[in-house]
Amino acid sequence: MQRHPPRTNRRWRPGAAHQVAGRIVRRAEGGGAHQVAGRFASPRRMVRVSLTLGIVGLPNVGKSTLFNALTRNDVLAANYPFATIEPNVGVVELPDPRLEKLAEIFGSERILPATVSFVDIAGIVKGASEGEGLGNKFLANIREADAICQVVRVFADDDVVHVDGRVDPASDIGVIETELILADIQTVEKAIPRLEKEAKKDKEKAGEVEAVKNALAVLEEGRTLFAAKGDVDMGALRELHLLTAKPFLYVFNADEEVLADEDKRAELASAVEPADCVFLDAKAESDLLELDEESRNELLAEIGQTEPGLNSLARAGFRTLGLQTYLTAGPKESRAWTIPKGATAPQAAGVIHTDFERGFIKAEIVSFADLVECGSMAEAKAKGKVRQEGKDYIMHDGDVVEFKFNV
Repeated sequence: MQRHPPRTNRRWRPGAAHQVAGRIVRRAEGGGAHQVAGRFASPRRMVRVSLTLGIVGLPNVGKSTLFNALTRNDVLAANYPFATIEPNVGVVELPDPRLEKLAEIFGSERILPATVSFVDIAGIVKGASEGEGLGNKFLANIREADAICQVVRVFADDDVVHVDGRVDPASDIGVIETELILADIQTVEKAIPRLEKEAKKDKEKAGEVEAVKNALAVLEEGRTLFAAKGDVDMGALRELHLLTAKPFLYVFNADEEVLADEDKRAELASAVEPADCVFLDAKAESDLLELDEESRNELLAEIGQTEPGLNSLARAGFRTLGLQTYLTAGPKESRAWTIPKGATAPQAAGVIHTDFERGFIKAEIVSFADLVECGSMAEAKAKGKVRQEGKDYIMHDGDVVEFKFNV
């Protein structure tokens, strides 16, 4: 009978092999699973901390054009309602210039940024929750999303028809919000009889029934659950995947005139507070992708932007969900890992692999700024900039980490 070697303290470096129960475990290319003794371990051993935005909006507001720019995919973007029939899913890298610097310091072979996933569905029209149009059929595709990203048209173009015949951002926002509320009402009304039946067998579920009924009352008042989160038990609603319980992020698809009008942008931003919002020209964003870096920067300077709107959107998504990244680096790769703000060092380690959280001993941490100033890990250690942190340490954005664990 083969015996496993005794447990030992180990370190993990990006791209390096690590041992679990005496077997070699290597990161598989693509990062979706771990290879264990020649076979793939279940990806469920990975803790999922990601950002998925469900893109919604009326037809012809620029959702697919935005999606094309985000993912550089050639999704059908046509000037008629319901051009998008199947949901489109794309993964976009979160721009992080810190990784380039880390790769330079460590001589990394590759860079792996954090990612943002976008799900684009057909345009939603008034009455969608009752079967109008196609959007209602695909609301299910965004129930698993972490946040709702509503694209709102504020550009003027007589050649692109508006379903209501006029550009009215407030009205468009109201239509989408109403349809999502109505869809949630249907979900809750279907769930209540089932939950009441379960509560008869399990008295502990009585509180869940009350919470769901309270949520129904909020929805019937015309309020989204996220806006009323102080009045509802969000935890009790989690399994229902209600659309209006998700954070909202607004993308105002604007033209050059609106982008240059600070008063107009302030007016639109105040209309959706406290939600975050981003202003961009989806068509121009697509054009930017065709330019080299120098030409892109010149064009951005001309329109008064410091970075492409798509970068701003990815960052806004992170802010909306309260996420941040920590960094790992080595000869194989420099990588950003997504964690919630307030995560402890063991929780951060668990994002790489659950064994890292379970067997966590300590984390060797240096701030990105200190590492860059020192120029190398050896110099950072010599100057006392590298800290040994334990289980109670709260991670900060930009921490450069090497975990020590025992499994």
